[in-house]
Amino acid sequence: MKLLYVVQRYGPEIAGGAEAHCRAFARQMVGRGHEVEVVTSCARDYATWANEYEAGDELDDNVVVHRLTVTGERDMKFFAPLSDRVLSSRYLAPWHLQERWLDAQGPVLGDLAPWLDANLDRFDVVIFFTYLYYPTPVGVAFVAGRRPVVLHPTAHDEPPFRLPMFRSMMRLVDAFAFSTPEEEALVRSRIGTRPMSSVVGVGVDPPRPEPDAVARAAFGLGDRPYLLCLGRVEALKGSLELAAFFAAYKARQPGPLMLIFAGDRVQVPEPHPDVVLTGVVSDEVKRSLLAGCELLVAPSFYESFSMVLTEAWVYGKPTLVQGRCDVLAGQVERTGAGFAYKGFAEFETALELLRGDAALRSRLGAAGARYVEENYTWDIVMERYESLLEHAASVL
Repeated sequence: MKLLYVVQRYGPEIAGGAEAHCRAFARQMVGRGHEVEVVTSCARDYATWANEYEAGDELDDNVVVHRLTVTGERDMKFFAPLSDRVLSSRYLAPWHLQERWLDAQGPVLGDLAPWLDANLDRFDVVIFFTYLYYPTPVGVAFVAGRRPVVLHPTAHDEPPFRLPMFRSMMRLVDAFAFSTPEEEALVRSRIGTRPMSSVVGVGVDPPRPEPDAVARAAFGLGDRPYLLCLGRVEALKGSLELAAFFAAYKARQPGPLMLIFAGDRVQVPEPHPDVVLTGVVSDEVKRSLLAGCELLVAPSFYESFSMVLTEAWVYGKPTLVQGRCDVLAGQVERTGAGFAYKGFAEFETALELLRGDAALRSRLGAAGARYVEENYTWDIVMERYESLLEHAASVL
């Protein structure tokens, strides 16, 4: 098949969930003999959408990448109050304000529609990643009816998801690739129709263990035990709550335990002597951190699928997750590879149980590794995915 992916950012340096998700699928499809192209922006930073990459075409692991100039970067002085007006109002924002919000959020790609118009005939299926940003609603509206449209919504139950403009856009989609059953239920409840879909999931690579000494030396951890949290450090990802819970836990349970945040520092929690913020780390260091941690904590309130959970399970690590996120709680319940917490009391109880029983940690980690092997190797995921795309290609 000849496939086109449309996504707001793309590249090996971009660690964002939806963008990494898209790149993984694009590269896998090339490896399975398909012709794959991507149209994306020149932006690297999702907060500003400033043009950092050079416009034009490039090759990334045999995926042809077309970069378009961002013609509307984000102006936070304008966007922040507009977002409050559109997303926080007691009343439904009028359609023109929803569209204005979408433009202000960005990244506005003025050349997207002309590029699609000139190139659509070359593709069997057009695949969009994440419902939220400008390229998807604009691109879906342009492509629908001309080529089969597949959407990976990566949807969370968040304020933007409830905007009518996104519901209307999703009703134009021919097929959905969902990451979890919880995401599928959320989207179906919103759009009120039952289009073609599959709970595809996201594949995970086989473990490539690194000695934990690599990370311990890099961040001066010595031989102290530590909890690991991978991903952006910000309030919506639950990082600030986790830091506060950990500080309260250490006040009640002194000892050598540390908490490591490895990811982009969007917001910084209150300083604590046993909390380390590494910033973004290389794959080698991430593998070393996974090898050495006692368990992985996933505190995010909004997820459509947690790749860090499957990565931890591949390494045989148990997990402690945010119970107020249905997706994370569902992933852990299905695997039997950890616990979910709601509030500090449950966090403390689960952490004490896990830390006090090495055999339990081992059993839970093994259950996670087994579940990934049976459900989320790339070969298994891609069989589900190719079947969905082949059915979608027959729509038009």
